Amino acid sequence: MSQIGRKELKFAISIPEYHILIHKLKWLMTRDEHAGRDGKYHIRSAYFDNMDDRILTEKKEGYLNRDKYRVRIYNLSTSVIHLERKSKRNNQTFKTKCPLTRKEYEAIRRGETEWMEDDVRPLIRDLYGEMTRRLIKPVAVVDYEREAYTYPYGNVRITFDQNIRTSLRNTAMFDRNLPMVPVMEEPLIILEVKFDEYLPDMIKYALQAVDTRTEAYSKYQLSRMFG
Repeated sequence: MSQIGRKELKFAISIPEYHILIHKLKWLMTRDEHAGRDGKYHIRSAYFDNMDDRILTEKKEGYLNRDKYRVRIYNLSTSVIHLERKSKRNNQTFKTKCPLTRKEYEAIRRGETEWMEDDVRPLIRDLYGEMTRRLIKPVAVVDYEREAYTYPYGNVRITFDQNIRTSLRNTAMFDRNLPMVPVMEEPLIILEVKFDEYLPDMIKYALQAVDTRTEAYSKYQLSRMFG
């Protein structure tokens, strides 16, 4: 891949740990500019997999090289819709994205893919190849609230995701009344730390305030625990 890869760490932390860490980070980092007045924004993603759950299996078994496709919207708005591919290559993460329309997503959901083969967007053509070879398709929608902070040195981004819910294989992601169920029995928060070449010491010290020994499941993996 041509773009620069990033390192990514994921952990599940408790509500008290979240409050301790937020108190430290708000003096060190800048809150995400896209956040609302409460500092958060809503994310909804439709994830792709095949009948054998191959993408889920590759994640659970820790494959060093794997790709995951999703369609993402923010705050339940259709003004910005992205098709994204998140790739793992050894210990680095790469993300590629392109704009998508609601009509195009609905066509993909119905299995109408002929138009994708010669599309001008390379990512659309790549997805077409995966849909024809590996038979992947949208299988689940995942919702959550995100709070994000950034730090320029090391290009650090720290996010806190909570209230994670899944649609149980209903992929009508533009339905504002889409039935959703929580994916975690305990009120835990998914902490993600993303950075380029290095993680600044002051950020490392702040993270020592919480128990980051156990890596968390991905949100897609959590959603699929329900079927």
